Amino acid sequence: MENQNQPYGPPPKTWLVESILVTFLCCQIFGIIAIIYSSKVESRHRVGDIQGAIQASDTAKKWVIAAALTGVVVIGLCFVFGVFAAVMDGLH
Repeated sequence: MENQNQPYGPPPKTWLVESILVTFLCCQIFGIIAIIYSSKVESRHRVGDIQGAIQASDTAKKWVIAAALTGVVVIGLCFVFGVFAAVMDGLH
């Protein structure tokens, strides 16, 4: 017996939790874009736009990855510059 609330099966992954985490921890701009797309997944699925839900899920995933990578790069650069500044300060 199929669930009446979800005649098209379960929706694709929303990426909402991941979007919120990368917004707070990594890159706010990319994270907000990911939240916008992740919020579209269930609503599109609910009205029967399965392809739109899949596309929104895929786009949210890409923005989550972009935000996470940006955060890692920025944190890495801050660390490198911090070490460089400490070394240069130690030389004077």
